[in-house]
Amino acid sequence: MADTSARIWDLPLRLFHWSWAATFAAAWLLEGDRTLYWHLLAGYLFGALLLFRLAWGLAGTTWARFAAFAYGPGRALGYLKAVLRGEAPRYLGHNPAGSWAIYAMLALGAALALTGLLTLGAEEGQGPLAGVAGFAWGELFHELHEALAWLMLGLVGVHLAGVAVESRVHRENLPLTMITGRKRSPRPVREAPPRRATALVMAAAMALFSGYWLQPWLAADGTRPFLPFPGPELAQDPLWQEECGGCHLAYHPSLLPARAWQALLQGQADHFGEDLALDADTLDHLRRYATAHAAETLPTEASWKLLASVPAGATPLRITGTAYWKEKHAELPDALWRSPRVGSRANCDACHLDADRGWFADGAMHPPAPTDRTKGGST
Repeated sequence: MADTSARIWDLPLRLFHWSWAATFAAAWLLEGDRTLYWHLLAGYLFGALLLFRLAWGLAGTTWARFAAFAYGPGRALGYLKAVLRGEAPRYLGHNPAGSWAIYAMLALGAALALTGLLTLGAEEGQGPLAGVAGFAWGELFHELHEALAWLMLGLVGVHLAGVAVESRVHRENLPLTMITGRKRSPRPVREAPPRRATALVMAAAMALFSGYWLQPWLAADGTRPFLPFPGPELAQDPLWQEECGGCHLAYHPSLLPARAWQALLQGQADHFGEDLALDADTLDHLRRYATAHAAETLPTEASWKLLASVPAGATPLRITGTAYWKEKHAELPDALWRSPRVGSRANCDACHLDADRGWFADGAMHPPAPTDRTKGGST
């Protein structure tokens, strides 16, 4: 009897498969401080799709259910040995070795999503887990998140290799079957229902969430810059703004330790070659404000990382002299600093849209092109 064609993979499962692969790839490619907003969009979709797959593994159609490919390790090992001998049996659904790769990817995906949310909450103070852990934990979660992403990438490679091998062994285009949903069957089998309505709801939910996520970005304009990760409302002092902002950006005190501000104000008569000529009352007011809101108060990720990079007892008199600042700006070309729009390493608001608020959050960095001839300060 000739083989027949049967629908094995329902439409929601196929939509999950390709969407999950696409969101992982997007999150991988968009990893970085400047692209964090887009990385998170991919990450949230990745996590939501994972939750759907877990539910569909219990309530989906026959071949999509976990029970359809719940093979023990012995079966998986036996299948791999059969592949090496060229005697591997063909499965309509997932084979035993492939099933373990799927379970591993789902487990790694869950760990990726969780560590991503923990990192977001600890480092940026955003997301459903905001405030669960502090900045130090955020750095640990970030490193773990990156390690898990590399493991996932390796597992994806193993999965692709397995698909290629099985496609060759059984002379069947498995990627195509995950598009059409149909596979060859030596005997009539009960087809999986297409479940188009469920797939439509999935697609609509992803589109609606993406629209909701992108709305603030789409609504931003020149008078209202897009700040994807707003920080806490830092205390601002009018006198500090007046005295410091008259010559340059009024850097928020949280960007240097208290001892640094004390030293700067103590040496006001020679403030980088200028005499500030502050009277005693003004000097005392500025000193108290700077001390009360210095980096030791740790209101932002930038303040924590700056302070952590300053050796114990050291008194940096320039923000640009801290190890953290140098590390973050090391790869910027010299031409950028010389461009009219920037002009100086002290001109933070030429690149950081939230510099005047003291946040310096990820995603609010927009360095102009080195050839940009636009004049002016804040973007």
